[in-house]
Amino acid sequence: MRSGAAWLASAPREMVDEFLASLSEAAFLALPWLFEFWALPHQLPPEGDWRAWVCLGGRGAGKTRAGAEWVRAQVEGARPLDAGRARRVALVGETHDQVREVMIFGDSGLMACAPPDRRPVWEATRRRLVWPNGAVAQAVSAQEPDSLRGPQFDAAWADELAKWKRAGEVWDMLQFALRLGESPRAVVTTTPRGTPLLRALLASPSTVTTRAPTEANRAHLAESFLREVRTRYAGTRLGRQELDGEILEEVEGALWTQRGIEAARRDAAPPLGRVVVAVDPPVTGHAGSDACGIVVAGVRAEGPPEDWHAVVLEDASVTAASPAQWARAALDAMNRHGAERLIAEVNQGGDLVESVVRQIDPMVPFRAVRAARGKAARAEPVAALYEQGRVSHLRGLGALEDQMCRMTAQGYRGSASPDRLDALVWALHALMIDPAAQFRRPRIRRL
Repeated sequence: MRSGAAWLASAPREMVDEFLASLSEAAFLALPWLFEFWALPHQLPPEGDWRAWVCLGGRGAGKTRAGAEWVRAQVEGARPLDAGRARRVALVGETHDQVREVMIFGDSGLMACAPPDRRPVWEATRRRLVWPNGAVAQAVSAQEPDSLRGPQFDAAWADELAKWKRAGEVWDMLQFALRLGESPRAVVTTTPRGTPLLRALLASPSTVTTRAPTEANRAHLAESFLREVRTRYAGTRLGRQELDGEILEEVEGALWTQRGIEAARRDAAPPLGRVVVAVDPPVTGHAGSDACGIVVAGVRAEGPPEDWHAVVLEDASVTAASPAQWARAALDAMNRHGAERLIAEVNQGGDLVESVVRQIDPMVPFRAVRAARGKAARAEPVAALYEQGRVSHLRGLGALEDQMCRMTAQGYRGSASPDRLDALVWALHALMIDPAAQFRRPRIRRL
């Protein structure tokens, strides 16, 4: 579905002139305030009988404008003094300052969206907006859930719900307060985070959802901003959450966290002494197989082991690949990065793994590794390297990082095999952990 603005921007000049000339003076003056004409598809509430509308989007995707315009549509009548569908509205933000500065007085807030003859008045001492027709919107801080005990509303706008520290309590109190009118509703505008409340809300049959990335609203964003965030965050977990509007998995007790991985990010690799490609082959090679984990990493091993630093260069994993296809992908990764060795787990395939690789390159430096411990036990010392700040990531490793954030000390909390993570673990064992053990092993003097 295209907006009226998109049509105006793309239609021939003659058609635009004809359309504008066909409008009465009143319609022409009202056009800038008709949000349904200008809105992007994700900024309009879905049809149907719903209790909550969750508008998910990346930074700058137009969520605030969507929330403000929805409130305006609820409180306004056909004429300035006519009653609308809602008379009492709750405006719930992370803090009172956020409600005032973003939801009310922000560039896309309620005051900016209001036509001059319907503009509400802000009563600062009472923390409320009052419209000419008598409708009232009360500012509520998500830090004070008990402030929702007593008031009652027929509509609510909850902004950046995924950031609220006491989200569950506040949302529960708001549900008890939404008890006026025939069909009290709430709109939630938020950048997604995998919080329990947001997940539960999205799973509710009474919730409807719209989604959009930052790019959807690019016409209203500075090109320099888009260029900068694409450069810095494209292909990262943070970028997928903050720009693409995806909900990413955060598992309690995970060995890695998004915050820790983002802290390990770097734009380019330093000179590296050794580079390896590690492979975690699938048991079979067909459309239903797990992916073949292929990870490229290098190390700068200068001085004692505690000064060594590794960099994860590429996730070259492939899905639904035959043995010949994943072997070729691994060898291609070696060539791209000048890797000195191919490391492959052979628990499942035994000598067949090496045989497949050598059919393509008989001279490839190959090292077979066998898993004597479980995945979590192998991963824990690698996670410790990250905690010590001794491993960095280049960009473009989002799928690998998703698996990392699902691995706990009790095992992997995902639906498939952590193939990419397994390959990472083998690579860092080969580059950092095994050589460090050899470095520290005392030498026996012969008499």
